[in-house]
Amino acid sequence: MTGEQVEKYIREDLECEPQHNCEALANAITEMSQQLVHDECELMWLLLENRPINSLMTHSYVFHTANGREIIDTLKQKYYEYEN
Repeated sequence: MTGEQVEKYIREDLECEPQHNCEALANAITEMSQQLVHDECELMWLLLENRPINSLMTHSYVFHTANGREIIDTLKQKYYEYEN
């Protein structure tokens, strides 16, 4: 995943102006995707739209599970590492 893809998704699909470093976000998502052996797009949707990922059990009755919180927190941590 590239920063351009993330930026395009935010602008076109979410109809928003990106507020964060899209390249750092893409790098964090790609790294987490490799660790979890899971689809990058689904991780991006989880982080940006709070879309559940059933196979990773990220939500239970629309609330984050412990696993979902851990994935989101790790993505955020990786984002800040790439941003610096």
